[in-house]
Amino acid sequence: MSFDLDHATQVLGRTPATLSALLLGLDDSWLHADEGEGTFSPFEVVGHLLEAERTNWLPRARVIRAGDPGAAFPPFDRYAHRRLHAGRPLQSLLDEFASARRESLAELASWRLDEAALDATARHPEFGPVTLRQLLSTWVVHDLGHLAQVARVMAKRYREDVGPWERFLPILRDRPRPAS
Repeated sequence: MSFDLDHATQVLGRTPATLSALLLGLDDSWLHADEGEGTFSPFEVVGHLLEAERTNWLPRARVIRAGDPGAAFPPFDRYAHRRLHAGRPLQSLLDEFASARRESLAELASWRLDEAALDATARHPEFGPVTLRQLLSTWVVHDLGHLAQVARVMAKRYREDVGPWERFLPILRDRPRPAS
C-alpha cells in the first residue's frame, strides 16, 4: 500500500482516543510499567507523543514546505517528556495531546497537499534528504509503534502468569527497541 494522506489522517486522528480508552482509569502499576532502561511506560508514551506533536512532526513538515531542500530540521529531544511531564495527571496529558493532534491535523488539511508537495524535501540531521511523504508516513508508523508498545508493556505484566499459553502469545516474546 502506498502513502495516502486521507488514510494516514484516519489513523493519526484516532491515536489520542485509543490511548484514552486503553489507559484512563487504570492503576498506576499499569501506567508506569516499562521494559527496562531506555524504554517508555504507557504514561511516558503519552508524554512522548505530546512532545512529538509539539516539536517534531509539523515543525519538520513546515521546514519541508518552506521550499529549501537544504534546510535542516529542528532537533527533537525524544526524552523531553521525562522532565516536562513527570508527575502530571494522565488525563491532563491525554487532553492536551488530543487538542494538539486536532490542531495538527487541521493545519495539515489546510495545506491541500498534492503529489509534488509530498515529494518536496528537507534535510534530516542523521538521514540526509527526506520527503514530506516519508515524514508523514513515519508519523503514522510512529503512532502505531507506540500503541503496540503500550499493549506489549501491559501484556508483559502477566508474562509469568499465563503458564503454557506463552508459546501462543508472541506479544510476550517481542523485544523492546530503544525508545524513539
